[in-house]
Amino acid sequence: QVQLVESVGGLVQAGGSLRLSCVASGRTFSRCVMGWFRQASGKEREFVGAISWSGGNIYVAPSVADRFTISRDNVNNTVYLQMDSLRPEDTAVYYCAGDFDGMGIRASDYDYWGQGTQVTVTS
Repeated sequence: QVQLVESVGGLVQAGGSLRLSCVASGRTFSRCVMGWFRQASGKEREFVGAISWSGGNIYVAPSVADRFTISRDNVNNTVYLQMDSLRPEDTAVYYCAGDFDGMGIRASDYDYWGQGTQVTVTS
């Protein structure tokens, strides 16, 4: 089992930045592929990005790749989502997710989920 806890999101003005973190406990985090997803109100959960267990392989959805980055710290069992140049359409609940298989872009590819954290971007 892996337990995931996201940091508190927040309210940000358009153009601002926010870094989310997700702390893992339980099974060996350093061997866990980590992903970030988001879900806006009334919409399906959307893939944001994923990072391999070593951090050497990162994939960010093209829709946000010029503004969002993902990193991880296996010493502190933490994965980060750095979001820059935020837009109102980035408003959503953001989730971190983990899995011990390969990197996936579907929510069903991940077995472990955080509780989600709200990010609201105002214009």
